Amino acid sequence: MLDKLAQLKKKFLELTALIADSEILSDQTKWQKAVKEHSALADTMELYEKYLKCQKDLNECKQLLAEEKDAEFYALAEEELKELKEKSEQLFNELKVALLPKDPKDDSNVVMEIRAGAGGDEAGLFGTVLLRMYMRFAERMRWKTEEIDMNFNDLGGVKEVVFLIRGKGAYSKLKYESGAHRVQRVPTTESQGRIHTSTATVAVLPEVEDVDVEINQSDLKVDTYR
Repeated sequence: MLDKLAQLKKKFLELTALIADSEILSDQTKWQKAVKEHSALADTMELYEKYLKCQKDLNECKQLLAEEKDAEFYALAEEELKELKEKSEQLFNELKVALLPKDPKDDSNVVMEIRAGAGGDEAGLFGTVLLRMYMRFAERMRWKTEEIDMNFNDLGGVKEVVFLIRGKGAYSKLKYESGAHRVQRVPTTESQGRIHTSTATVAVLPEVEDVDVEINQSDLKVDTYR
């Protein structure tokens, strides 16, 4: 695993140099691809640098223990060594997770759709709760949201809403929200205090990116008719 991380670091440094090269700006497609690859590696490389520093501190602490004769300082160094070992193990485990194969769509923006299901007006109100929840989550993650289509009933409940969430890792964080959501509660529309079950469905789709299609002139056939 450490060999793979060293290779990724080499690639990351190459991408850093490539992005900084003014010549690549003339080829926007190549530049955007390099920026995307660089961004995908950034978090893992930051974690890797923390791990390397921790390993360096760990080795220095071991060396200090081997040379230290003062009992008080020895005890302090032992405590620090214990903390560094725990930190090193934690970082190593985080790196293992970071190296797991990723869905290529994980960094995509998200198109979300919420529809009221079974439960009448209460299902619509539950849909509004879900909408507010996702909007607040996006705000906390510092993602941007954009309304596409919003339809509500007379009580302010959702009939159908479609909106876009833009932000790094949006799809990876939200893709498992797809499906039917259910709530059991006493609705505000219930006068006799009975518990109702209501549902709403959520669809989460990655935003489709624009694709540049290059057509070779030699592949074109042009016919002219009179």
